Amino acid sequence: MRVLLVKTSSMGDLIHTLPALTDAASAIPGIHFDWVVEEGFKEIPSWHPAIDRIIPIALRRWRKGIWQAFNSGEISLFRQALQAQEYDLIIDAQGLMKSAIIAKIAHGKTVGYDAHSIRDPRASWFYQQKLSISRKQHAINRIRHLFALALNYPLPETPADSGIRQHFPVTESDTPYLILLHGTTWATKHWPESYWCELAQLATDSGYQLRLPWGNTMERERAERIAKTSHLASTLPSLGLTEMAHQLAGAEGVVGVDTGLAHLTSALNVPAVTLYGATRPELTGTRGPQQKNLQVDADCAPCMKRHCPKLTLDGIPICYTTLQPTVVWQQIKQLMDKKRT
Repeated sequence: MRVLLVKTSSMGDLIHTLPALTDAASAIPGIHFDWVVEEGFKEIPSWHPAIDRIIPIALRRWRKGIWQAFNSGEISLFRQALQAQEYDLIIDAQGLMKSAIIAKIAHGKTVGYDAHSIRDPRASWFYQQKLSISRKQHAINRIRHLFALALNYPLPETPADSGIRQHFPVTESDTPYLILLHGTTWATKHWPESYWCELAQLATDSGYQLRLPWGNTMERERAERIAKTSHLASTLPSLGLTEMAHQLAGAEGVVGVDTGLAHLTSALNVPAVTLYGATRPELTGTRGPQQKNLQVDADCAPCMKRHCPKLTLDGIPICYTTLQPTVVWQQIKQLMDKKRT
């Protein structure tokens, strides 16, 4: 059986989809998946053993120059790749107009959420089979349920398994290290830099090395400032997703804000504390036995807004002042100690 999966972005959403692939591969021996994914995230599907072919799409880049994309033949080549195979089933696990149109262009029976279960009800018009799945459950569970109904197997009761941990074998390190995921897209998701510095000092006082990744110039500069607080802290070089996953897999623990790399950490089953301010973890937060989500304690949170009118003098959302570094350190230390026992 050959299935096309349409789930183009973002990183967290792609990571949430991996357990459903593991379920399907276990329930239907010999099933094969192809995956349509945004070009910047094409490494992620390659980590899962159920994926045969990756079909990159460049929607984010094409929006900036759609006529150039047409004239260069990029869009035509993508369509050819999409239609090169006849599929037994096409699953749109994203539920947006863009993903529904992609599913419709491909060759095969299309299936997705019905109008009451989907993010964009218009997208359900494009599906030949529409499935009703409650939105009042975590995204991982929703997608596992979608796959089970679409492919006609019982919904597994086992814990979610991303199926990628074996792709990243760990080499023992002489000195255990922590990774601090300080970068994120929304201004309202940022924890105060001074708190990161205090956390770094607490960790290094306990003998841990610290590694700080970054994705742009602003994040690199912040990482360098945090690293200056301790002789055991260092910034990582610019890394691709696979290289970053190797770093996360070998970490003793991870502390991060609400970002895609936090979800990758969860998928790798690494002890981690994730900090939530403007967003809430109930439906899209990190999941797993070694994960701890800490929500700020403020009347205005979670606001689900990208910009906050209530800022500290440092320009950080005031709600984060309720989430002190000592509390975060206690939580990550408990998780790391529990894993070692």
